[in-house]
Amino acid sequence: MASINAQSDRFDFGKLSPRDRYKLLIGSVVPRPIAWVTTVDENGRPNAAPFSFFNCLSSDPAILALGVENYADMRFKDTGRNIRVTEEFTVNIVGYDNLEAMNVTAVPFGPEVDELEMAGLTMIPGEFVSCPQIAEAPIRLECRKHVTLNIGKSREIILGEVLGMHARAGLVNDRFHVDPMALDALGRMGGHGYCRSNETFDLPTMSEADWHASQHRATATK
Repeated sequence: MASINAQSDRFDFGKLSPRDRYKLLIGSVVPRPIAWVTTVDENGRPNAAPFSFFNCLSSDPAILALGVENYADMRFKDTGRNIRVTEEFTVNIVGYDNLEAMNVTAVPFGPEVDELEMAGLTMIPGEFVSCPQIAEAPIRLECRKHVTLNIGKSREIILGEVLGMHARAGLVNDRFHVDPMALDALGRMGGHGYCRSNETFDLPTMSEADWHASQHRATATK
């Protein structure tokens, strides 16, 4: 058996600042998918912003999770506020060709500024919710708020139920498999780092019988 280096650096999260915990987490839990969230306020004014504290948690019911941070003075950012008011949002998946436009929507504009317009993006009306879809995004997931978890002053976790999905033509085959090469989704790394999902490999999950067979083959070749 190969030797294992047991030496490691230890970090006590109870003794670290929130900022230092943040840096360790975003550099370790990678790559993270990016939710390019579109919402509207009570007057129908659209907003768009990217979030990398995001993932899919369930398929039955179909639930997505967003981690939405508040401002330093604990005011709600536009996305969190709009979801509180309308209980709706749309997650647009960010493809590599959306990189520059997505970065524009991350600029901390005031609530009176239309980030979609600033980024030169095309809005498509929602079909299941009132939030617009971003036409340039390869996949769009229209969601209704399921529940909000208030886990502290600085952040809330929003769970949304997916009511409908739209995909660029040719991305999904007749077996409902999404082509990862054609999707070419962006992932978030630590700091300002990003990665692409167009280099993938398959690793089927083994049955117990498959595992025993692999062990037998490994023993036989020694």
